[in-house]
Amino acid sequence: MDPEPRVAIALVDASLELVPPEIAKHPAVEKTAKRRGKRPLAMLLDKSLHYHAMKRLPSQEKRGRPDIVHFCMLEVLESPLCSKGYVQLYVHTLSGQVIKARSDVRLPKNYNRFVGLMEQLLAFGRVPAEGEVLLEVLGRGLDKAIEDFKPSRKILLSEKGVRMNPLDLASKVLGGGEKAMIMIGAFPHGDFSDEVLRSADEIVSIYEGVLEGFVATSIVLRALEFKLGLYDIDGRNV
Repeated sequence: MDPEPRVAIALVDASLELVPPEIAKHPAVEKTAKRRGKRPLAMLLDKSLHYHAMKRLPSQEKRGRPDIVHFCMLEVLESPLCSKGYVQLYVHTLSGQVIKARSDVRLPKNYNRFVGLMEQLLAFGRVPAEGEVLLEVLGRGLDKAIEDFKPSRKILLSEKGVRMNPLDLASKVLGGGEKAMIMIGAFPHGDFSDEVLRSADEIVSIYEGVLEGFVATSIVLRALEFKLGLYDIDGRNV
């Protein structure tokens, strides 16, 4: 039987949202909507398609990058840690929505299929629309994820945090039998929101510089997997 999840990975301030109403009538947005046969407000905001429209938006440097979220979610959901049932994935979007993913969900590797899936999820609050839920929107506010997982400690990864070796971080997270939530930014540029900073019990840096979200996610997962002995090196577990 799979173990109870001991670690939550929360992708915070994730750059994932539907096109906001204030730019729905922009030519760049309408062009994409016509090509896809969708309503503007039912599409994901994507900077590669809506760059000129997004110049009107506040905090535009953090928005319109669902590809970053796609990479990070795949890192978690395709990991040995997840397949063994040790990790629970949450996505906290820039607008505050909190998504919970079941550990056995098979996320599309094709980006266009991922976009369609996220559009369905953000529009209806769950995927699939009927039957057993694989992805669901728990509500608004990072506290929804915290209340759901009930971690004893919440650790935010940031280049501004206290330096810590990833393996030492893994030992700290797994030690004592308590549950921990590791929060990783899933946006291209800018600072963490006040909501995320308030939620963190401590801020840790695992590298001397800035890491892409999917790289930081991968490093943390590998460290946890090594500490849990999920890899065999030279015929012996770590």
